[in-house]
Amino acid sequence: MRYLEHAEPVITLTAGPVNAYPGVLRGLGRTVLYDYDPAFQLFYEGVVDKAQKAMRLSNRPVILHGEPVLGLEAAAASLITPDDVVLNLASGVYGKGFGYWAKRYSPQLLEIEVPYNEAIDPQAVAAMLEAHPEITIVSVCHHDTPSGTINPIDAIGALVSAHGAYLIVDAVSSFGGMKTHPEDCKADIYVTGPNKCLGAPPGLTMMGVSERAWAKMKANPLAPRASMLSIVDWEHAWSKDKPFPFTPSVAEMNGLDVALDLYLNEGPAAVWARHALTARAMRAGVAAMGLSIWAASDNIASPTTTAVRTPEDIDEKALRQAARARYGVVFSSGRGETLGKLTRIGHMGPTAQPIFAIAALTALGGAMNALGQELAVGKGIDAALAIIDADA
Repeated sequence: MRYLEHAEPVITLTAGPVNAYPGVLRGLGRTVLYDYDPAFQLFYEGVVDKAQKAMRLSNRPVILHGEPVLGLEAAAASLITPDDVVLNLASGVYGKGFGYWAKRYSPQLLEIEVPYNEAIDPQAVAAMLEAHPEITIVSVCHHDTPSGTINPIDAIGALVSAHGAYLIVDAVSSFGGMKTHPEDCKADIYVTGPNKCLGAPPGLTMMGVSERAWAKMKANPLAPRASMLSIVDWEHAWSKDKPFPFTPSVAEMNGLDVALDLYLNEGPAAVWARHALTARAMRAGVAAMGLSIWAASDNIASPTTTAVRTPEDIDEKALRQAARARYGVVFSSGRGETLGKLTRIGHMGPTAQPIFAIAALTALGGAMNALGQELAVGKGIDAALAIIDADA
């Protein structure tokens, strides 16, 4: 099967970038209009309106023209001042990573860190806020993708709001794949993008910004302006009557327009349901094969990514290579502290369909068997099908 090692994969089941919907790919092929053409300016305003509807915001979201890491770094640079005391909640590699940006803008960084297969306990957040009334900003990653775990951001957001602090949420790989919205968790800056559960390529950031966050950023003389990291420059760029700070990504906006239409037309609840069903089927199959998920419990396991713990006698990189070479299926590795310890199977956008859980289990189990791990792949597939059939 070595001929497949460098061929284009048949199925990409990664934690991102993910497969794009065919309609989104067609959208990317639309005419690239001049950004000052009135037709494009009207179109841009319409896409922002769709994003506002999808994100369930009472004000218009911001679209930044770079993949969501741009939005996360911009949030730190724009909202955090040297006088702020930041509480960073770290339950994984990405949550921990935001703390490095936060400390760049304020030396006053506190942290709650838990093992990277667990979730943040809201009671621990409440205790920290009580012990440190000086905390002004809290940051949290909703779905820490390198661990496949979910943090309870609605409960955390309620505590932060009652404390009077600002909340920054990384919802990059959760929005669109489960019920989460900026105002549900009382986020002041909520960062996501179309390149995960909305099934579009990487290239844009979608950001919800509260009115008080706008006021704080505009009052911050150190907030980036005339910069790729600027958020404030884009406050009114949604309007067909306002200029863009710099040339927007026209083709990516074409793709986002289609992605939002697909999401809204299918119905968010239906989209979340198929993400959840695919993940449940995957987890049932993993358990039936004799493997275990990385998350400490099913309760905190993500519906958009299943992280499978690597058996001690298996080389995780070799496992992914075997799945690709033998089955044409691509999985993701861990990141940072989880690298080599788990394999991540994404259920996002067009691959959030139960049939892809069956494909993933076949490739994962078959690859492990090829590496000498005796697994009952058939039992895994039967367990997944039982979940799928019960939902039918």
